[in-house]
Amino acid sequence: MSDIVKRSYRSDIRTARARETRRRIIASASELFIAAGYGATSVDAIAERAGVSRKTVFNAVGGKAEILALALDWAIAGDDEPVPFAERPDLVALLRLDHPGRLLDAWAAVLADIDARVADLHAAVEAAAGVDPTAHALFARLQSQRREGAQVVVDALDALDGLRERMPRAEAVDLACLFSEPMMYRRLVGDRGWSATRFQRWLATTLREQLLRT
Repeated sequence: MSDIVKRSYRSDIRTARARETRRRIIASASELFIAAGYGATSVDAIAERAGVSRKTVFNAVGGKAEILALALDWAIAGDDEPVPFAERPDLVALLRLDHPGRLLDAWAAVLADIDARVADLHAAVEAAAGVDPTAHALFARLQSQRREGAQVVVDALDALDGLRERMPRAEAVDLACLFSEPMMYRRLVGDRGWSATRFQRWLATTLREQLLRT
């Protein structure tokens, strides 16, 4: 085996190990943020749960704010691949649909999938936003991103002439944004015991009723 191949092999191993360490840190932090809250979770506690040193946490991810932001990004995307959410296959396929009802059904499926991963962590961030400036800024960013996503879906409906008659675009965006709120999943699935399938069907039906041309 040549020196170049050996170096490449060792580099690949180091990269894989570093990625696994980041995943372990983020998973541990997410569990603690949900169970204890953002404010009560320390970097030392994250390090202990992940089985690494405090220094490793900072070197691999950063401080607590960076950890929280990355945990949310990964929860929303569903993995740690460096692919922007707007370029994910499900989103790209959704926006190519040429039937308004099927577009909303597909969006409901995407939202339900995201909610299942992010609802508890999102609630932890919202709770911390009232007392922690970092959490407040992150929560505001999440709200803005969610509204932008709702605007994209509403514009796609409008382009298909599927938007409800005489409904102003701003109102449609407000409603789409409301129904993409992860707290609905938390309340109905987490608190009331709905199945994820039931929630997705309800969400798709509700979106159709609220947004589609009759």
